[in-house]
Amino acid sequence: MSLIKTALIGLTAVTIALLFSGTSGAKLDQIVSPNCLGCLCEASTQCNVTVACHVPFAGAYYCGPFLISWAYWADAGKPVIKGDDPGRQGAFENCANDLYCAAQTVRGYMQKFSKDCNDDGKVSCTDFVLIHKFGPHNCGAHLRDRFGQLYEECRSTLFLQ
Repeated sequence: MSLIKTALIGLTAVTIALLFSGTSGAKLDQIVSPNCLGCLCEASTQCNVTVACHVPFAGAYYCGPFLISWAYWADAGKPVIKGDDPGRQGAFENCANDLYCAAQTVRGYMQKFSKDCNDDGKVSCTDFVLIHKFGPHNCGAHLRDRFGQLYEECRSTLFLQ
């Protein structure tokens, strides 16, 4: 892996860690670490914060750097940007396209659905990535695509388990 790519992955993790420094989400921080969020973001879109909401195939609608769906956001408790209303049309899109709110969405989803997907006896970042990609009921699947490759590169760079 190139030195530049390694530096960018590290920068993503640091940026996400800085977003959460001093926040009151200590319990959520224990569930999904900033480095894990960074790798999940990296695997999803290479943490591209300019990814617009889009329909990649019929019936699918994903937004933001984590490629969050409306159902995922709803399952996470419909977090919103400060001062927004979760019932307002556009609240989902605003949250999913905001790095901090989107990361809170991922953490809320993992708090609700965390489990040992790969049967290694512990719940780790890899389990969160599997849940994010395949959902909590199909998370025993294997990452064999570009998403999986990007996650593995990030995980090995940051020495995540």
